Amino acid sequence: MDSRRCQTATASQAEPEELPVGLGCRSLYTGEQVRPHIMFPDRIYSDVAEYLTIYALEVSKALGSIDQALLRSAVSCIEDAVIRRASIFVCGNGGSSAIAEHFVCDYVKGIRTNTQFNPRVTSLSGNIPILTAIANDLSYANVFEVQLAALAEAGDLLIVVSSSGSSPNIIAALEWARKNKMHSIALTGFTGGEGRNLADIALHVDSYNYGVIEDVHQSVMHVMAQFIRQSRLVDPATVTKIRF
Repeated sequence: MDSRRCQTATASQAEPEELPVGLGCRSLYTGEQVRPHIMFPDRIYSDVAEYLTIYALEVSKALGSIDQALLRSAVSCIEDAVIRRASIFVCGNGGSSAIAEHFVCDYVKGIRTNTQFNPRVTSLSGNIPILTAIANDLSYANVFEVQLAALAEAGDLLIVVSSSGSSPNIIAALEWARKNKMHSIALTGFTGGEGRNLADIALHVDSYNYGVIEDVHQSVMHVMAQFIRQSRLVDPATVTKIRF
């Protein structure tokens, strides 16, 4: 597989036309002007079942907002890294750190099952002593960047999970990756923040609800992992006999 597939990718859909002054809304994260977006929840709900119904619709819409060409590029980039025996590093904050940890499980254990595909994946969010040492002695903004400086090499892959795309430690990690010739994939939401522009490939979720964004990020992680696994089964005939 050609490693050039990991180079900066562009969304397949056309950029939206420029908004007339005053018709946009100012982003809470980056200050840029963006399209007005219907918030969810947009009112107080008295019935949890109704809330579930609307929430499910929001998740479905958000899943549909993922650019399919960029999703294919992200899978190609991950597969290329594994084939080259490059290391894959993943990180996030808060709920996104849990998604990063789950990513390690799906790739180190899940993809290896019934295949001969062997990803080398490390979470930068999971080592509490390292995180607290860097945060205490330097800055929380450096917790991922310092680990990359110690562990990563040119040609490795960084995957960041960030709903806002604006967390200082995520931005620092992406900037370090670019400066040191790593490939990068970002999973973002809201406006995408600076992270959406810094990453080689940005899988952006068009939603302004943290729960919806995180659910879709987790789903995208599962989709990529399961797609790679099923496409590389030692015995394709077992696809209907094993659990995904």
